[in-house]
Amino acid sequence: MRGTRLDAYLDEQGLEAVWFARPASFAWLTGGDNVVTHEESVGVAAAGYTREGVEVVTDSIEAARLRDEELAPETAVTEFPWYETTLAEAVRARSPTPAAADFEVVGMERIDASALRQPLSERDIDLYRSLGRDAAAAVEDVCREITPDTTERGVAASLRGALASYGIDSPVVLVGGSYRAPRYRHYTPTEVEIGDYALVSVTTERDGLFASLTRTVAFDPPEWLAARHRAAVEVETSALAATRRVGREGGTAGEVFASVQEAYADVGWPDEWRRHHQGGAAGFSGREWIATPDGEEAVELPMAYAWNPTVRGAKSEDTVLVTEGGFEALTETGEWPTETVGADGRTLERPGVYQSSA
Repeated sequence: MRGTRLDAYLDEQGLEAVWFARPASFAWLTGGDNVVTHEESVGVAAAGYTREGVEVVTDSIEAARLRDEELAPETAVTEFPWYETTLAEAVRARSPTPAAADFEVVGMERIDASALRQPLSERDIDLYRSLGRDAAAAVEDVCREITPDTTERGVAASLRGALASYGIDSPVVLVGGSYRAPRYRHYTPTEVEIGDYALVSVTTERDGLFASLTRTVAFDPPEWLAARHRAAVEVETSALAATRRVGREGGTAGEVFASVQEAYADVGWPDEWRRHHQGGAAGFSGREWIATPDGEEAVELPMAYAWNPTVRGAKSEDTVLVTEGGFEALTETGEWPTETVGADGRTLERPGVYQSSA
């Protein structure tokens, strides 16, 4: 599938090669990881595609490790002395022309590869199922151990450790206790104790794919929590139903967003969408795109979607595979309480509030 898409892209653009050094697209094309430091937006290797196949260019520091641990045996790897040139210059020297790249290479067009990564392939979906199941298991295990006097940072540390034990990175870990979760949409963890309830939100990554989820744990919750959580669940479910409908019709992200706005009005919170982004397509990025009122991005199927509506102290979020035939929650274990919600002529089970006895 990747070759077919890229061949079509080369034909459409009149190119001989396309190069990917940003981690998301490098992983999409090769299945490998070219990240050494997360401070850089460009990795330590670039993967080039021509009609003859895939070639990876990297320096003499990284070549052996990438060959041994990150790339398929048949992948051609070209290395250059680390002290002689830069990755961009090495790619320019190796590449046929004309060419495009997703990073700055003199003489090459720039490409945003997100559209090429959509929709998901069967291989992507299989990897996604494994990632989603493991990420949810790690998060839910930690959530069941939270107590009211645990600090937000303590929970965050446990989450990172639990996810790492599955070989999962955690670029986003948010933990908000009963004081901060109702006040802030991005509850970056602090030394404040959890208190009466907690929202736990993560975006995780493995094999280049990203999965997001939120779980709610309650001890002595505020009286409004159940109703607001239910409202968020209904908005999320409406977003999923609209995603399938719009995707089948060949529509845009803006059309889904209109349904999200309508859903907020239906649950009695008409302006709540203004206070936080609502999510969108997920895949080889935490969000391949984030929906906006005028969003023109194509709604592809089959594709993962992570909608994340919030209702002032409550949030509903999972990564869900949306297909022509329906929905498959990727970030679920079957061991968390759920709420049943109608969507698109069928019912979905969405994560509920876990009532802890701690």
